[in-house]
Amino acid sequence: MMHASSSLPLLGWREWVGLPELNIAQIKAKVDTGARSSALHAFAIDPYRKGGQRWVMFIIHPRQKHSEISIECHAPIKDRRMVTDSGGHKQRRYVIETQLLLGQSLITAEMTLTNRDSMLFRMLIGRTTMNHRFIIDPSASYLQGKPNHYVAMPD
Repeated sequence: MMHASSSLPLLGWREWVGLPELNIAQIKAKVDTGARSSALHAFAIDPYRKGGQRWVMFIIHPRQKHSEISIECHAPIKDRRMVTDSGGHKQRRYVIETQLLLGQSLITAEMTLTNRDSMLFRMLIGRTTMNHRFIIDPSASYLQGKPNHYVAMPD
């Protein structure tokens, strides 16, 4: 059956993502239609104030199963909200908004920050990020390729 939006790009169940504003060139993300919000693995989460605005500093290990590479990230805090994880645990998380490079698409997306050390993927792409932008093929992986870090990245 033809889908009216068949011109939308196709995503597999996992994809490479770039987070240019956080200086993360490439990170593997699990595409999760069961999750409403996107989540980013973060630890040493430390809120602070900068010019009257609330910011958060956090550290991320962008490579799964590896902890030798650490990237320190800074972002304005958009919100703090209760999120229920896949295990049913409620957790109050910081929410940031940042650019997400997925194939040819540059999306401004909300992310909740949480420690995903026990999880295989450092990032989850939830359905609010994907909404009306992609079609998902659960049998495929990495359909969008690796983000091209030669794309002009904003400072």
